[in-house]
Amino acid sequence: MKKGILLHDANDDVGVAVMDLKTGEEIGVATLEGKEVRQIMLVTDVPLGHKVAMTDISLNQHVIEYGREIGYASAAIAAGEHVHIHNIKSLRWAASTSKLFEK
Repeated sequence: MKKGILLHDANDDVGVAVMDLKTGEEIGVATLEGKEVRQIMLVTDVPLGHKVAMTDISLNQHVIEYGREIGYASAAIAAGEHVHIHNIKSLRWAASTSKLFEK
């Protein structure tokens, strides 16, 4: 089984594709230290460097990467799905833009 997804923390909701991944592939997931965590079936294509959901993520659920919240789901996301700007919103962006519009 080839390893194609890297987790910064073993409990992260998303991992990073270390190669282009194709729908239907079963891919190994490993930590930065090389420890194999699991395998996951891809439900969408995921380009190199993009995020992959490790678990089902519901609408508005906060998303964990690097062991901390990085954003929230703007749509329901299935395990093995591509995670990017079409289905996640950054907490950093949400916080900075809300300050721009305060009076």
